[in-house]
Amino acid sequence: MLDSHSVLRQIYGTPLGLLTDLYQLTMAHAYWKTGGAESEAVFHLFFRSNPFGGGYAISAGLDQVIDYFNDYQFDAADVAYLSELRGNDDKPLFEPGFLTHLKELQLQCDLDAIPEGTVVFPHQPLLRVRGPLIQCQLLETALLNIINFQTLVATKASRITSVCGDDPVLEFGLRRAQGIDGALSASRAAFIGGCAATSNVLAGKLFGIPVKGTHAHSWVMCFDNEREAFETYADAMPNNCVFLVDTYDTLQGVRHAIDVGQRLKERGHQMVGIRLDSGDLAYLSIEARKLLDEAGFHDAAIVASNDLDEQIIRSLKEQGAQISVWGVGTKLSTAFDQPALGGVYKLSAIKPTGGQWQPKTKLSEQAIKTSTPGILQVRRYFDDQGAQADMIFNELDGASDDCVMIDPLDPTRRKTFASDQKHEDLLTPVFRNGTRVCERISLAKIRTRREQQLQQFHSGIRRHTYPHQYPVGLETKLNELKTNLILQAR
Repeated sequence: MLDSHSVLRQIYGTPLGLLTDLYQLTMAHAYWKTGGAESEAVFHLFFRSNPFGGGYAISAGLDQVIDYFNDYQFDAADVAYLSELRGNDDKPLFEPGFLTHLKELQLQCDLDAIPEGTVVFPHQPLLRVRGPLIQCQLLETALLNIINFQTLVATKASRITSVCGDDPVLEFGLRRAQGIDGALSASRAAFIGGCAATSNVLAGKLFGIPVKGTHAHSWVMCFDNEREAFETYADAMPNNCVFLVDTYDTLQGVRHAIDVGQRLKERGHQMVGIRLDSGDLAYLSIEARKLLDEAGFHDAAIVASNDLDEQIIRSLKEQGAQISVWGVGTKLSTAFDQPALGGVYKLSAIKPTGGQWQPKTKLSEQAIKTSTPGILQVRRYFDDQGAQADMIFNELDGASDDCVMIDPLDPTRRKTFASDQKHEDLLTPVFRNGTRVCERISLAKIRTRREQQLQQFHSGIRRHTYPHQYPVGLETKLNELKTNLILQAR
């Protein structure tokens, strides 16, 4: 595995300051020109609804955010490109002084984040960015790009692995993923979400994820018959024999695999298993299991692929399918049934130079889109059964000893927490004034964190169909602040 500090540079070989929307740069130019660039600001990144109709999400992507912060800059080529852009009067879009500012820019932002692998819910900030307004604004697009996709795929993987029980899930989505970076990010996020390995060898190199794979139908088709194909593959790769048996006749393919498996056994090797990639997977796996067991291959795995997702896997298990390893590709790496998380990044407070903090809220005709003001923190409360509720509070006001949490969409729904109730604040320091202040966490530990986190929540929240709604709300003073700002604005 490569030093994780270098992953983005290994992939792109260039800083990613220009990985942003043009309007971030035009706003930054306007802040610079009008004297507001150095006002202190706070932005929060959050999502508004759980993906896939589920009851939770799994946070992911922070390690790439750390790389992005560490490498953030506009190099000479970036500035030269920006100098060529023109406005609608065909004059330069950006003034030379602003481009010099970008070239000399060094991040001075604080970053607090909920650790990767944490179970998270709508409206609570996954990231909190605090620093000069111009810098916070320039970071928005890339942070959303990184966190949105990886959180989405990690959540999908968590749902898929939850129905597989102890059966390993292999991520096979490289060829169907949305581009090179989409494939790499998906492989990483899928591992966080519980997948045991990936077919993506570059992801294995970059992130230290185990890699798995055998042969395709094209291998079988290169030979005069299937048995010859299996025999030749076994001769070449005796320590990696999972035979794809459905090129012509699946059950006959299983018999051919058994014959070659016997030859492997005589030579001191083991047939790992067979793979089914088409047809009635329940029926074929049951019949294949009978054939394998009758031949003494009780430990041979039956791997299944073919556009699988959590619903299909659950159905196959209910039908008694004898599948022991699940290869999931397209519907995982593309988050097939929900292509975007919909995370947003909103200004919540600003402090002009020499002034006081001014809380900010964005209004909307839809209550769910009205943002929460302040410098926010998320406090998770626990009882003997596990996680009980998450309360969002404003660090400028703090949380009182005996707290009342109010549902922002239904103020009649409230929960009270005693001062001595066990709790954990989820946002933790990552950068201070542009310098990293936290330890990097290995991908294996992040994956383990997800497993431990899910056990803290009631099964109804983990349920895929009509899950229970986990309580998330605002601390009383924060709820009052938000209400007053809405009334003032209207």
